[in-house]
Amino acid sequence: MLTLPEEHRRLFKEPFGELHHEIEEILPRLAGHMVCAVGDVVTHNLQKNGIVPDVAVVDGYTMRSPCSRMPDVTGSCITVKNPAGTLTSELIAALDQAIASPPTTIVVDGEEDLAVIPMVIAAPIGAIVLYGQPHEGVVFRTVTPEAKETAKKFLKHFTNP
Repeated sequence: MLTLPEEHRRLFKEPFGELHHEIEEILPRLAGHMVCAVGDVVTHNLQKNGIVPDVAVVDGYTMRSPCSRMPDVTGSCITVKNPAGTLTSELIAALDQAIASPPTTIVVDGEEDLAVIPMVIAAPIGAIVLYGQPHEGVVFRTVTPEAKETAKKFLKHFTNP
């Protein structure tokens, strides 16, 4: 299990991609791409707009409170444990499995906030990763070789206790 030390959490407050205030702004850019969503509200809003993410990672919470807009589970469903502030090998393996056989919803017992990092590493070049930025909107990240390298650099801030 990889753990993000408290002193490095500030690094993850900035958007890892383009910040958009409304998901409708990015919908036209999703066609023809693998779409990966991290978060209940982002996944719900995609579904509300007729888009089934190829991979969705949800935990039933938004900003640490129960989510009132629970998305539908689509395709296969994988349940994993992932405590807050961590990335478990179980979650990382589930991301690999989900990307290999979409559509898949990963339901996290714990917290899914940091899943965007291994998602960018695992997703194919050209995929789009979306996740919520609390109180601001949705972050749009196209998976590029540079994005994968940045995600790997982020992982170096984690410890393996």
